[in-house]
Amino acid sequence: MFDFYYFILIMGFAGIDLHELKNNYGTPLYIFDVNRIKTNIGLFKKFFKSNQFDTEIIYASKALNIKEMLRIIDSEWICLDCVSIWEIYTALDVNFPVDKIYFHWNNKTFDDIRFALENDIWTIVVDNVWEMENLYKLCDELKKNVNILVRLNVGVEAHTHKFIVTAHVDSKFWVIFWSEEYVKMMSIINKSDFINFLWFHSHVGSQIFDLEAFKVALEKLVSYCKSFEKQLVLNIWWGFAVHYTNEDKDIPISDVSKNLVKYCEETLVKNNIKIKKLCIEPWRSIVWEAWATLYTLWYIKKTPNKEYYFIDWWMTDNIRPALYQAKYDADIVWKENLPKLKLVTVAGKCCESGDLIVEDCPIQDANSWDLMIVYTTWAYWYSMSSNYNKMPTPAVVFVEDWLAKPVVKRQTFDQLIEREI
Repeated sequence: MFDFYYFILIMGFAGIDLHELKNNYGTPLYIFDVNRIKTNIGLFKKFFKSNQFDTEIIYASKALNIKEMLRIIDSEWICLDCVSIWEIYTALDVNFPVDKIYFHWNNKTFDDIRFALENDIWTIVVDNVWEMENLYKLCDELKKNVNILVRLNVGVEAHTHKFIVTAHVDSKFWVIFWSEEYVKMMSIINKSDFINFLWFHSHVGSQIFDLEAFKVALEKLVSYCKSFEKQLVLNIWWGFAVHYTNEDKDIPISDVSKNLVKYCEETLVKNNIKIKKLCIEPWRSIVWEAWATLYTLWYIKKTPNKEYYFIDWWMTDNIRPALYQAKYDADIVWKENLPKLKLVTVAGKCCESGDLIVEDCPIQDANSWDLMIVYTTWAYWYSMSSNYNKMPTPAVVFVEDWLAKPVVKRQTFDQLIEREI
């Protein structure tokens, strides 16, 4: 990872000088390298392949659902996962093909499902029996056909933060195979003329470093297929780990892809069954190297036991450190050749003690007005941003082939209050 970061600091992000970006767009500034995401998608396309079944790559748009990002996903011919009707609406606004949209979400309302059906979304992930009942009623009312995935809880608890584990038996997500709720859902499917059950969907958590959890979950999914005569599709919506700090040992895309396909093939042979397709939703691992956030260092404060770097950042830019205790690496721009001899706490402007981007961050000595770059900030930063303390959301710039293009404008004073009466 050091080589990548070193390139950013020496050459600028994707070949663009970081000081020039600050002069043109200000800070804080989300910066995205389009070439990097295309490279990562290309790796999944190359290695997530099988001679025994079809494969499909799905981008989970909750990480960043903005129009320019969805245009890139469409141009790369991969599919899109949406977890709200507002994410779907954004996709429709850029003419994203409806047959490549998967409507996710748990606790879908009657109106949510109606919106999806009326907009011809082909595939819906059904989380519980209440959703299935509403889907049955609406399909019959609207005379709409739909493909569905049933979200299964495979009971595999990955070793990750408790708030990003999804598959333990008491999770708020999904149904357990052959539970009373599952049986009810399948009975509704069987009596419907419009619902086409194609596959199972599974997710075990996010930021997972050990493939063993994925293998156990995949083996369970394959075993469930024995109950059906037709060949099913399996969707493994799994959060492969990426590199945030040197503590993280991420798994290369090529290894993840090849190992999961190979293990699935071996498990199918062992169980003497076949599947139609294996889908993967690799989440942040598509884009983790492609994003960084640029800040300006304002004030350096020393207390008896700590040193603070105060930057033009606030927890509204990134709630993940407070929510998940997420950690990040950072550097002082143009001081990359200096040793990281300091351990500092990087703090922001919100009126909250938890308004910290990182504690005990190894970093270079710095001065006011230096620029700081924080890495691997792509996943969820913009998506989870808010206006707490009336803080505006930052601008977003996409960089490709040495050219920078603004894709989201920085919020203005007027925009902060435009919806208030």
